[in-house]
Amino acid sequence: MRISRNILIITFLLLIIAFIILSVYVNYHPVPPLDLDLSLFVQKYHSDSLDKIMLAISFFGELPYSLLMVLIVAGIFYLYKFKREAYYITSILLSGLVILGVKSIIDRPRPTEFYVRLVEINRFQSFPSGHVLSYILFFGFMIVLMRNLNTIPLITKRIITYISAFYMITIAFSRIYLGAHWFTDTLGGVILGLVCLYPLCYFYLKKKQG
Repeated sequence: MRISRNILIITFLLLIIAFIILSVYVNYHPVPPLDLDLSLFVQKYHSDSLDKIMLAISFFGELPYSLLMVLIVAGIFYLYKFKREAYYITSILLSGLVILGVKSIIDRPRPTEFYVRLVEINRFQSFPSGHVLSYILFFGFMIVLMRNLNTIPLITKRIITYISAFYMITIAFSRIYLGAHWFTDTLGGVILGLVCLYPLCYFYLKKKQG
């Protein structure tokens, strides 16, 4: 079932409005009680093994590995004659400029040891989560590609889709568990990731169908 163009536009605009409202909120409430409560709840049960698992989930969001992941995957698509898809995957790197720009504008401090348990020490500002944004954008686009490339074997499409969905679902929990972000940081990352994913998918699918 095809979704009407008006619904897509309205949804896109609502995502932008939601992100703006959330940005204003965290700007005036650097440590909301809900954020602190959720962080303490997520970190209540921890272990060395769980620390390693959560660090592994966040691994592909760290520089330079996030850059290498995008370029390697784009290279694989290019080698298998999916040149157009490779170009679109490479364009995901532009989201780095978006996240750095928004982080600089909001300038929200990271969680500190005064509030939470820090498993991972991070640079840059806290809002929104760059890891969450990049996972939503990259792995979300992988799912879209798997649904639209008919020449890829079904088993390959399923594996890539399941792996992508796993990372998209677990990354926000990982960032909170590691003490790297507040809940509202990860929520902002999800929303902004979807905002970036919308035009990427729109232009890819529009030209493909045309």
